[in-house]
Amino acid sequence: MEAALKKGFLDRNEKYFPEADLPIAIFYSNDESYSEFLRPKKGFACMISRLGETFGGRTIAFGAGTIGCGGGLRYSGFSTEPDPDLKFFLSCGFEGKGRGLRLKATPELVEESETDLPLPAAEGKYLVIKRIDHVSEQEDPEVIAWLCPPDILSALVHLAAFRSFDRHCVICPQSSGCGSIIRYPLMERGRTEPRAVVGMFDISARPYVEANRLSLAVPFRLFRRMVEDMDESFLITPAWKRIKRRLR
Repeated sequence: MEAALKKGFLDRNEKYFPEADLPIAIFYSNDESYSEFLRPKKGFACMISRLGETFGGRTIAFGAGTIGCGGGLRYSGFSTEPDPDLKFFLSCGFEGKGRGLRLKATPELVEESETDLPLPAAEGKYLVIKRIDHVSEQEDPEVIAWLCPPDILSALVHLAAFRSFDRHCVICPQSSGCGSIIRYPLMERGRTEPRAVVGMFDISARPYVEANRLSLAVPFRLFRRMVEDMDESFLITPAWKRIKRRLR
């Protein structure tokens, strides 16, 4: 990540979002040095349960053998094989394998909603997540993601839409927590006009985030544009200044 872009964002972030948590950068790598940030898998574990470490400044990494959740493996791209249990897990469950999450009324609805979604394979041996101020010039983020309260989320939504003709340039798909910050933003990279993804509505993942936090994740190309627009946007208006006073 270019040093000038990172510094430009950090300066503007402090100016417009004082004392707010910095976003995280997400990318794949085959560099073996990232293996030191892996944590052994111990039974079932939601990837989002470790997200708080990154917002606190710690770098984390995942590999195919360190993710303790089938959904996490799937949405991070480390498993592209269909999971026959997924449709039951997300709906009514089935005998002998526990109760379902009841996020969909029937297994058939889950199956239908998954058929039109591509499942890209992981683009490296390691999925690396680190706070943006710790990203080096040699690292190339694919996704930038915030976990933020409503006031900042509202600003990010408008920044993402600032130069777009599309009234639906911010999307909110029903998704797992990891899907909303990894899978969907990665899919947006191929669009002429990449969209921002609002998320962290996953009922099973929400216990791992603060009560007043939701996520917004964007492909890096859109992040760059948002940074460039900050000084020309609503952030310089009296309306935002009124909101900014209560961010502290």
